[in-house]
Amino acid sequence: MITPPPSPHSRLAGAAADWISSGFGSGYARVAPGTVGSAAALLFWLMLSWFGLLHSPRDTLILAVGTTVVGTLAVRASLRGRREDDPGWIVIDEWAGLFLALAGTSGADLLMAGMAFGVFRLFDVAKPGPVAWAERLPGALGVMADDIIAGALACLVVQAAWILARAALA
Repeated sequence: MITPPPSPHSRLAGAAADWISSGFGSGYARVAPGTVGSAAALLFWLMLSWFGLLHSPRDTLILAVGTTVVGTLAVRASLRGRREDDPGWIVIDEWAGLFLALAGTSGADLLMAGMAFGVFRLFDVAKPGPVAWAERLPGALGVMADDIIAGALACLVVQAAWILARAALA
């Protein structure tokens, strides 16, 4: 039986899914694509903040949820027909996780944003407890979940550090 070639629409959809999954190309970095993808996400978030498009932590939380939903769908499509479970070039999960880590910060506070970035990357690389557990989930869910949990933990650490610093200075 002869199978027809994929339609141009399915090739376009696959290319779009790969583009989103790659963090809009940031995942194609030859060295440390996860860190490069996270840095690209931070720059994107700072740009949105400086242009006044993110007015509150709630806006960043909405950005994180939206990125998670769209990213999960894109990763599911990108993984279809591939042998790797979590290719290094897929970094939209880093984008979603970092946005969650940044949900407790302000675009005007570069110190907190930098701290959120550093703590998120630490948790993403070290994979403590629940982060490692989430990474073992199957398919797109596993690709996305570990970074979401790393982002949530980073947000909690940054908030705790902020509260302790304010208490110490009071």
